[in-house]
Amino acid sequence: MSKGMTSVNVLILTGSPNTNGLTAACGMAAKAGAEKAGAEATIVNLNKLNIGNCHACGNGWGTCGTKHICQVRDDFQDLHASLADYDAFVLVTPVYWGEMSESSKAFVDRVRRNEAKKKDRTAFEEKPVLSVAAAGGSGNGLTTCLTSMERFLLHVRAEKFDLIGVTQKNKRYKLEAIREAAQEMMSRLMKE
Repeated sequence: MSKGMTSVNVLILTGSPNTNGLTAACGMAAKAGAEKAGAEATIVNLNKLNIGNCHACGNGWGTCGTKHICQVRDDFQDLHASLADYDAFVLVTPVYWGEMSESSKAFVDRVRRNEAKKKDRTAFEEKPVLSVAAAGGSGNGLTTCLTSMERFLLHVRAEKFDLIGVTQKNKRYKLEAIREAAQEMMSRLMKE
């Protein structure tokens, strides 16, 4: 297993208020795939946490730019501190107006502010990430949403494992693709 670990852990972050919709199904598919590979998988629904928007404190960079700690007090601090404990990530967001959901965007924006300027290793650096955009309505906006997710991964120096777009029309085979992608991502980690 990777780095002498006894287990490999993946954090699955979902960003939808609908706990029975397409985004939740994508998160569960990723969890099933990761667990099939023998990994420990944790799902966190960002909508159940109090994570507000970045305040761009001070001159645009508060303590996030120097100490890599957000000075806005809410649930972000605990989640941010826990990121180092994970070996891989799955980001699942619904597509709203061609972008990530508000809860996903708030989390991503604040992580980016705290991690992107680090000279040291970021919490995501060289860790594989599976990004999933779930467009439950028309299916429009998948490409721009995935592009935004990819840009975040570049900023925090993560390893892009895969970017998957899902709609109501293709969910049957895309949910299977998410399961397989999560399983493969974790299997590869366990072999390192």
